[in-house]
Amino acid sequence: MTHAKDRRLSLPELAAMKQRGERIVMVTAYDAPSARLAEAAGIDVLLVGDTAAMVVFGHESTLPVTLDEMLMLTRAVTRVARRPLVVGDLPFGSYQISDDEAVASAVRLVKEGGADVVKLEGIGRHLSRVRAIIEAGIPVMGHIGLTPQAATMLGGFRTQGRTAPHARALYDTARALQSAGCFAIVLEAMPAAVAAAITRSLSIPTIGIGAGAACDGQVLVWHDLLGLSEPPHPRFVKTYASLGMEIGRALEGYVHDVRHGTFPTREHTYDMAPEELALFEQALAR
Repeated sequence: MTHAKDRRLSLPELAAMKQRGERIVMVTAYDAPSARLAEAAGIDVLLVGDTAAMVVFGHESTLPVTLDEMLMLTRAVTRVARRPLVVGDLPFGSYQISDDEAVASAVRLVKEGGADVVKLEGIGRHLSRVRAIIEAGIPVMGHIGLTPQAATMLGGFRTQGRTAPHARALYDTARALQSAGCFAIVLEAMPAAVAAAITRSLSIPTIGIGAGAACDGQVLVWHDLLGLSEPPHPRFVKTYASLGMEIGRALEGYVHDVRHGTFPTREHTYDMAPEELALFEQALAR
């Protein structure tokens, strides 16, 4: 029997949260343990983000991560997530070439990965990608502002929308994504006033990351908020724990105990019945 608390958060419920002024909480997750912990904490939305390229696979940007790698991570999250909506991130190269490719990639994230919905960055004049995926029956979350997949074209990891024309372009893009059918939009690294204007103009939720408090929700990267990633962090990151330091201390303690023979002790080992030990030793002596 499925309990109410185990039921997946639906898109109408997400929209209703915006209407009620109830803040939406999203965090990235890349494996089963993080998904379990996030759900237990009350997280609404889990994003299996292409940031995995950097925080999981050790790349310097999000570009190298593949669709197959994203599928592996998404499956790990969806195996254990019950209530949070799970968003599968379409990686660079999986949707840029054509509408057909975009649909095929989205279908794999949903069918093979178990994602509820997909997210894709930017789009601009290629709104047909969004429409094609939605027409295939897969909901789409948009992502504008600083879009890491296009960081080189944007001049690096820099705040977007600081001039009036650029801010208006972001505003118009958000409106176009809503018209194309997106159920929500991530607003990344833009002036708070611009994000606030976009949020007011939309009937769909906005999820901010470095976009101010007026957004309908917020998202942070798992490793950043837990202090597991290497500094320096972007200005918009709030670190809620220093788990990297704590893990380091634990590992140093383990190294010390093994080197000095203080681990394992008797409490960490298994015994054998004396008669069985005697038989074993007799067998070895033959």
